[in-house]
Amino acid sequence: MKAASGIRLTSEEMKHIALFESITGAAVRDCIIDEEHNRIIIVVKEGDMGIAVGRRGRNIKLLEKLTGKRHEVVEFSEDPRKFFINVLKPAEVLNVRIVEKPDGRVVAVVTVNPKDKGIAIGKNGKNAQKIRMLAKRYFQIDHVAIT
Repeated sequence: MKAASGIRLTSEEMKHIALFESITGAAVRDCIIDEEHNRIIIVVKEGDMGIAVGRRGRNIKLLEKLTGKRHEVVEFSEDPRKFFINVLKPAEVLNVRIVEKPDGRVVAVVTVNPKDKGIAIGKNGKNAQKIRMLAKRYFQIDHVAIT
């Protein structure tokens, strides 16, 4: 399953990418401004998570102070299974199954450690919404179920 590359960014998202890259030195693949949850989701190049966050989260704290919005950073992977594990961190992902239904829809079932289910779903389902949005955006997966 190949990751999509035809993602369109708004000028506002491009400004956030420029700011993020200038502060962190990390290469950004994508930026999503999620007004509903007052957050900015940044997807960084595989291997850039450490420099993106900075020592003790220094870079993220600075960005949040400058923008007034919460920043959530996800490390990209071409492998949807590995990407889902990255999106749901720190929840422990036990298994990821991706199946194509007879009607052509692609569905992912992500099984997490039962003690981490609350973390994986997030308050008011915001983490579940994030993984569904990113799965659709990068891998044309129509639905993600967290079990």
